[in-house]
Amino acid sequence: MNTYYCLVAGFPDISLDDGKLSCSVSDFRTDVYPQLASSDQRLVDLFYLKFDNQNLISLLKDKEAPVKTEGTLTGEELLALIETVRNGDIPDKKYPAYLSEFVSQYINLASEDLYKAEDLLASLYYQYAMSCKNQFISEWFEFNLNVNNILSAYAARKYKLDVASVIVGNTPACEQLRTSNARDFGLGDTIDYMDQVQRISETEELVERERKIDTLKWKWLEEQSFFYYFTIERIFVFLMFLDMTERWISLDKQKGYELFRQMIENLKEEISIPDEFKK
Repeated sequence: MNTYYCLVAGFPDISLDDGKLSCSVSDFRTDVYPQLASSDQRLVDLFYLKFDNQNLISLLKDKEAPVKTEGTLTGEELLALIETVRNGDIPDKKYPAYLSEFVSQYINLASEDLYKAEDLLASLYYQYAMSCKNQFISEWFEFNLNVNNILSAYAARKYKLDVASVIVGNTPACEQLRTSNARDFGLGDTIDYMDQVQRISETEELVERERKIDTLKWKWLEEQSFFYYFTIERIFVFLMFLDMTERWISLDKQKGYELFRQMIENLKEEISIPDEFKK
């Protein structure tokens, strides 16, 4: 097991309420990532692959689409993967197997089924991440999959939609959500945070609900990593904290911008032009 005493000791404290960060997710990639052992870098890559997922979807739709730079693969590398799979060739081993599998399935989707692409990719991604040999990180991805699916299931039930169609993945919990008619989908005894997610699902205000979801995730990370001190698990938790806090800082800025625009619009409506200036 690799240990990173100096690295972890230098991490700043972070909370969801922080309005500014001294380190970003991008900074982590350039400053912290190179200091990790290659085996630990591969574990951290499991997080950054979400950007590759987004880029791959975009490039399959439009090869000229702009790509996010935070991923593990460049736009050129993803386009090369798409071309390789289209030609029936074997992709380079640098590509995670699930990406190749997704491209293969995507190009064979009927046009009326293309809307399923994102869920298909998410299912393959979670399966890949949960299969990693690090128990803590594997359980983190399973936790996220469960939370997302439970929220989707309650939303589908509320609006009388087909629950099975909104569930991503193929775990026992996924199958239970697809088939159970019980109030808690029969998961109350097996998933200890089931009640918390159910209460969150009842929150009507979207921003408040998102905040509660991230608070639940934050607490899970704190509790489950309590006995990890200077290992990759602690570093991974720091990256997750960075990601969540950075997202809220961005949301707050956007919300502030929207409020400012609304204020301007209201002012425009309230201003009355004197008659002598209307001519």
